[in-house]
Amino acid sequence: MRREHRLNALILGLVLAVPLWAWATSEPFTITLATRAVIFAIAGVGLNLALGTGGLVSLGHAAFFGIGGYAMGILASHAQTYTPLFEWPFVLEGTKSMPVIWLLAVAASALAALMIGALSLRTSGVYFIMITLAFGQMFYYFMISWPAYGGEDGLSIYVRNGFPGLNTLDPIQFFALSFAILCAVLYLVTRLRASAFGLALGAARQNEARTRAVGIDPYRVRLLAFTLSGAITGLAGALFADLNRFVSPVMFSWHTSGELIVFIILGGVGRLMGPVLGAALYVALEHHLGGLSDYWQIYFGAILLGVVLFARGGLIGLIVGRETAHD
Repeated sequence: MRREHRLNALILGLVLAVPLWAWATSEPFTITLATRAVIFAIAGVGLNLALGTGGLVSLGHAAFFGIGGYAMGILASHAQTYTPLFEWPFVLEGTKSMPVIWLLAVAASALAALMIGALSLRTSGVYFIMITLAFGQMFYYFMISWPAYGGEDGLSIYVRNGFPGLNTLDPIQFFALSFAILCAVLYLVTRLRASAFGLALGAARQNEARTRAVGIDPYRVRLLAFTLSGAITGLAGALFADLNRFVSPVMFSWHTSGELIVFIILGGVGRLMGPVLGAALYVALEHHLGGLSDYWQIYFGAILLGVVLFARGGLIGLIVGRETAHD
């Protein structure tokens, strides 16, 4: 694993170096692209906990991404219009404080993941995939039909929310905040994978019957992993909404879930830095290929097909060779 550890450090260093170079050369748009990649990477790391470590292929993680985004949008919109969310049984005001918004976004996403996982995990295989997809689409159509918060037009936030001691409107400072959260999430996932919980989750993925035979309930382990995964993805959704200062039902779309899976496949399923590399490459290719053609997805599809056919461990697996992702 030493080669992969060195590669992980290199990837993280490059993700940090690009916006620092852009800041030094006064290229704020490049910093924004890097921030977008980092936020997508956080969401991908969250999904990878369920997909890569637990073997749970979810096509509904956009639901948690969107819940996190709308948690930010709803709280911030009430704060900017000076109207409470509700006044009974107690008064709850809106807020422009990022830490408070993140806490509520994580709690709401975790609760949704717990409820969705409690039902979805009673199935497996293609049935699990389709149920998670169905839940994601239910949220998508609900938000389209909720005119109080913009319906299909979405909801705009005029000023980015605040974080103590930082000017979040400064692109490099907002990038630094997002990058710090990515590092914290990567550390958390590393500790989880090395813990007894991570070993049990990996065992449930490899052989459910043997896991149950030694007294571990695979359902409970997977449900906890799915809940944690949804919470991390919801945090990424809140950051993404703050980056754009806009939320829309598109955040709940199955296309968003598909993009998160693409990040993981591109970088390497089960690899710690797989979603980070995949998200960075996706954002870079979207920007550069999109400038060449409106049909840039065709070229990206060819690249993804090549990775699937000739690099089963993703790009990280291709570079490090036969080292396994779950060691």
